[in-house]
Amino acid sequence: MIQFIAETPAELPSYFRKQLVSKWIKQVAESQGKKCGDISYIFCTDERILSVNNQYLSHDYFTDVITFDYSANKVVSGDIFISLDTVRSNAELFNVEEKEELHRVVIHGVLHLCGQGDKTEETKNEMTNKENKALRLLKSISEPGYL
Repeated sequence: MIQFIAETPAELPSYFRKQLVSKWIKQVAESQGKKCGDISYIFCTDERILSVNNQYLSHDYFTDVITFDYSANKVVSGDIFISLDTVRSNAELFNVEEKEELHRVVIHGVLHLCGQGDKTEETKNEMTNKENKALRLLKSISEPGYL
């Protein structure tokens, strides 16, 4: 089951289509040879993600996404924290629509659950290529104008 949880005061944007995004996530996981188990997306503020980063990873900085992987074999499961504040600021920084940036971060977490790293230049490039391919898939399965 894929869950989308917005922690107060963070709110899931009105444009976010949970059913469509769930379908898309499952298709992306399948394209990586995986099946979706229990995945929880927790949409939060910068303050909350900083707290999670400090508490669980001993990192003292803001980030857009943190993925906790509970996957086993070919079933991907995990908790994915997304800072909506950082998504908004990154959209401005990268000069992209907020919607596109949010979807990129959503699928970034799933790709981590599927085993894709991003610590080296080579794995960062692989991640970006897979994100771009996934975004094209979302565009193809969504209603016109969604992305």
